[in-house]
Amino acid sequence: MKTYLVISVGAAIVSMIASALAIRLARAFRLTDKPGVRKVHSSATPRIGGLAIVAGMMSLTLPALALNNVIGESFREVQAQVIAILCGATFVCLVGLVDDARGIRARTKLLGQVLAALAVCACGVLFESIGLPGGGTFEFGWLSWPITVLWIVGITNALNLIDGLDGLAAGIAAITCAVMAMFSIATGAVIMAVLMLALLGSLLGFLVYNFNPARIFMGDCGSLFLGFILASSSVLSATKTATVTALAITLVTLGVPVFDMFFSMTRRFLQRRSLFAADRGHIHHRLLDMGIPHRQAVMVLYVVTLVAGGFGLIMIGAGDAGAIAIFVVVTALLITVFRLVGAVRLGESLATLQKNMAIARNCGEEKRFLEDAQLHAQYAETFDEWWSAVCRAARDLHFSSLVLRLEDRDGTQRTLMWRHADIEGGTQQLLTLTVPVRHRRRGAPLSLEAQITLQDSLESAGRRTALFSRLISEHSVSEIPSPRSPDRWRGSDRRGRIDAASTRDGSGDGKNETRPQTVPGT
Repeated sequence: MKTYLVISVGAAIVSMIASALAIRLARAFRLTDKPGVRKVHSSATPRIGGLAIVAGMMSLTLPALALNNVIGESFREVQAQVIAILCGATFVCLVGLVDDARGIRARTKLLGQVLAALAVCACGVLFESIGLPGGGTFEFGWLSWPITVLWIVGITNALNLIDGLDGLAAGIAAITCAVMAMFSIATGAVIMAVLMLALLGSLLGFLVYNFNPARIFMGDCGSLFLGFILASSSVLSATKTATVTALAITLVTLGVPVFDMFFSMTRRFLQRRSLFAADRGHIHHRLLDMGIPHRQAVMVLYVVTLVAGGFGLIMIGAGDAGAIAIFVVVTALLITVFRLVGAVRLGESLATLQKNMAIARNCGEEKRFLEDAQLHAQYAETFDEWWSAVCRAARDLHFSSLVLRLEDRDGTQRTLMWRHADIEGGTQQLLTLTVPVRHRRRGAPLSLEAQITLQDSLESAGRRTALFSRLISEHSVSEIPSPRSPDRWRGSDRRGRIDAASTRDGSGDGKNETRPQTVPGT
């Protein structure tokens, strides 16, 4: 126990000293996080505090593993796995440091995490099998690698996303380390206890400078390092203890960042945004929006994590049935917390999902309409056939009207007009646009004036407008074969193919369409 105490205290002291040095280093090289729309701080703050966390942990972990005692003997049994975890965590820390210093794409950071996770798997830190409640073992087989990589990358990003308030990520990670250290000591997992206690001490030393008002942020280099260490260590613990309890304890204690990541990904998916897009919908942002001060918001999430971690420790002696019941209770508790702060809105989410499914169906139908119109426009041999294909597309895409003004070679002006028979212009909102149409003559292109119904939204009208514009761009008047074109003499074959297509899909019946009208120019 004395060794454990020395490791924790020593890591805390080193981390405090390293944090002070990191503040000076960051200011000297201008490695600061500037205020922004999503940021809660009001001044530029150093953001490479993760280096202090790494320094505090490594400076005590590496000497402890070399001791000639029980710790050293246990380390030599899993030497390759532990080195792989530490090297992988250091690698993702460096990836995060590059992002803190210069900024890199989210996909590049994700690739770095996946590569580090694969390296750890290659060294034996892998979910090959897991002990089940009630006895027995479940073999993962070929799923071992993808499940392990998903677990490591998922936990790593969960810690990264929760790092939004002063001291939040560091405090939650510290509580997790304490809980996992207690579990490790109780189960005799010496190496796991050393890793968690060293990281715990390092985090406590860093929190001296990171708690609100923070003088330094851990940055991506710190949050990625923390997540990778915790995730990989839990895999190692689960493989050595041959029980699912280690994973369950890790999952419930990290419940706040894990559920926050899950709900954030779900929210962005429903909003049809990139999963990597930043927003202000995280649970800590919700607490601030409710009027809870910065420090109190952090303390609320600390308390939730402590309660979840406390229930997790009860799993150790609760038996199989009891552990399952506790896991279910904690999961329900966490979901309730997210619902109370408005991070989970089931009814709204279901409505959004139904809306997105309807949009997807409409997109598919509109694309089919475009392809049908493209077929007819592609094989149009005369201007009348081209105009018929354009009107066909306008009908299917719910346009209200088309107006095309022409000028013959003798100077006579005329206007072609088409109106949708089932759409009354005065009863629906319409969007008016002008589409340029290329022709063979010199001068400006023709102007096709169109009105399109808004239907559900401007987005729908814009999408249908884009499809219609694509048709006009790809198959304009200039694409119609001239009377001398050799293609003109292959008309019978082309007409046969068009007629066959119209007969098959039933699109040539002219339903819901008025015939185009020609109005002489005045």
